[in-house]
Amino acid sequence: MFYRRKIILGLLEVFGNDLEKIRLQKLLFLLSKNQTKAEYDFIPYKYGCYSFSANADLNAMVRKGILTESQASFAKNDDVIYLKTLKPIDQKRIQDLKESYGKMNANSLMKHTYINYPFWATKSLKAKEILDEKYYQKVLDVVPKSDKTILFTIGYEGISLEEYLIRLVRNDVKILIDVRRNPLSMKFGFSKTLLQKYCNALDIEYLHFPDVGIESDKRQELNDQSDYDRLFEHYKKNNIPKTLETQNKILDLLKSKRRIALTCFEADICQCHRTHLAEKLHSNQTFPFDVKHI
Repeated sequence: MFYRRKIILGLLEVFGNDLEKIRLQKLLFLLSKNQTKAEYDFIPYKYGCYSFSANADLNAMVRKGILTESQASFAKNDDVIYLKTLKPIDQKRIQDLKESYGKMNANSLMKHTYINYPFWATKSLKAKEILDEKYYQKVLDVVPKSDKTILFTIGYEGISLEEYLIRLVRNDVKILIDVRRNPLSMKFGFSKTLLQKYCNALDIEYLHFPDVGIESDKRQELNDQSDYDRLFEHYKKNNIPKTLETQNKILDLLKSKRRIALTCFEADICQCHRTHLAEKLHSNQTFPFDVKHI
């Protein structure tokens, strides 16, 4: 079993084997703030900090019969004591969490996280209701917003879905343009259907323009930077001149929405075609904008 799932199960054990969904997400978030390397990352969502990845793990454990899900909560079914299988430091962190927050209900935990971590309350439907004017203003003050026109590029290699989405939110990206030829991924959350769903949940529009991508058969045997460089020279000579219509669509979207991002897999911008597409768009600009890799 994945260690991160044992963290969830150990947390449930300490809190009586049953937790409301909102409480569970808030407690996992608070736990993550005390971990050197958090098992889960979080995004600002309808009720504050939320992890799509943690929810996927919870659903997987429900399917395996380890947990039972009701409309409002998750309950642990089996008799295995997962807390004892965790690292001593994580056992202590979970016990400390119980000591500090064991008596707080869902609303109290929401309020606590909103006050102490206002960025994660910026998408909340409840913040204005449960915070006084002073603390609600602090939430409003950290809402990302900018009128500057920027063409961003972002890769998802090596980061979680939540970290990826956080980068989009923090940079006030309005539209994510997927420039993969085949928008499929073995990594959770990055195949087209799910990525579109999660972007839309954060008020980010998702579009897919496959024609500006590179065919998978041309991406074989990329062993060093010289292999990538040859691939991209071919891309610039053969693909870019044939996709002017799509490039103009991207420029029109950038002009109207001001903050859009091109996305593909690679973390290293020197090993991804999105860099060369962005450079081509920038060289043909009919209005001023910057290019930024995030």
